[in-house]
Amino acid sequence: MTTMHAIDVHSPRDSQLVGWLPTATPSEVSSALSTARSAFPGWAATPAAERGAALREAAAALRERANDLATVVETETGRPFASAREGVMAGVSTLEQYAELGPVHRGRSLLGSAVDFMVPEPRGLVVALTPWNDPVAVACGLLGAALVTGNVVVHKPSERCPHTGLLLATVLRPHFPAGVLQTLVGDGEVGSALVRSPDVDLVAHVGSTATGRAIARTSSAKLLLENGGNDPLLVDDDVDPAWAASQAALGAFTNAGQLCTSVERIYLHKAIATPFLEALCARAREWNTDPQPLVDTRHREFVHEQVSSALAAGASALVGGSVPDGPGAFYPATVLADCGSAMRVMCEETFGPVAPVQLVSSFEEGLTEACTGDYGLAATVLTASMENAQRAWRELPVGTVKVNAVFGGAPGGAAQPRGASGTGFGYGPELLDEMTTTKVVHLGVPRTRS
Repeated sequence: MTTMHAIDVHSPRDSQLVGWLPTATPSEVSSALSTARSAFPGWAATPAAERGAALREAAAALRERANDLATVVETETGRPFASAREGVMAGVSTLEQYAELGPVHRGRSLLGSAVDFMVPEPRGLVVALTPWNDPVAVACGLLGAALVTGNVVVHKPSERCPHTGLLLATVLRPHFPAGVLQTLVGDGEVGSALVRSPDVDLVAHVGSTATGRAIARTSSAKLLLENGGNDPLLVDDDVDPAWAASQAALGAFTNAGQLCTSVERIYLHKAIATPFLEALCARAREWNTDPQPLVDTRHREFVHEQVSSALAAGASALVGGSVPDGPGAFYPATVLADCGSAMRVMCEETFGPVAPVQLVSSFEEGLTEACTGDYGLAATVLTASMENAQRAWRELPVGTVKVNAVFGGAPGGAAQPRGASGTGFGYGPELLDEMTTTKVVHLGVPRTRS
């Protein structure tokens, strides 16, 4: 890490300067880590019920400031206010969940000739590196689970939404002792300085695979990584094509395709290709009547490069596929037909509002294609066949398989990515296990003096 510089944030809607913030200096990074380490013994010794109560108060404060947070998220990332507020409220719910679950997080005991206690203990100093696409919800999950189990946290939000990260810190920090929760503004240099520190016990990172791999090369801490995905959608020939197209559009275009579990590639049975593509194009045109921008023009360039590469390789843009005129970072919902397995848009993460479709002649062929690639985050299967559904969830090498719904899940659900998509549980009750380590106490019977 060299020296401090400023981060400029421009509106993805009109390209105007939102504001700028100085990045943390090397001495500020060092001070934050030292302060957190000093605060750890006291916070770890705080009764679990008191830690849960503090988190509950923080959740209540966040609820009161939900509109303020949503406004800043919209300003920095372009996510519409209503959707941004949903993300904030998801963060509130997550904090409330961990406030309840944390105090009852427990170990096990084994009874033999002696007694073994397996006791969960906090890991220590957690560095949390969080993304821009759902900045409040993701941060609340990592921060909440870490804090309620007795860890101290240094949080670096994405440089694409630093004002959001600072406002979140302003809301949450007063409910914890000094030094327990700190937030640093910074880019990759600051993040790199944090994860390289030998004082750090756990690094929790949600973001790109490239950054996750860099962290794995340089950090000696336990790693909790949720990284990129190239989630397939497999459409069988026995489902209603209009319904399937609605699911595909929802998965590919929601939040302009900027969700970790967005639909990234579609394998469509050719028997229903015509009605499916007609319906998908209609849905895409509907989305384009009220478009949402990508986070910035740099990301738009990346998305368009993948689309252009596919078109050059023989794909057809049925809807969208071009950069619109005017300010901001808008990109249309795009439907690509005639896609092939070797195209970048089918084998890399696009993270934009693009629905690339590859035709397959059978469910088996589509499943084989869906099982390819280095990523292992999630996959969706649309089928009326229980046999095909059973086969798909057993064979797909991903952490989450969704059958007949691109989004959704039970409250308190958890997932564990595979391959290039990361490692460890990133949310749900199981995240409490990730944030703790187990101490085994072997309690034998002493021999007393006669």
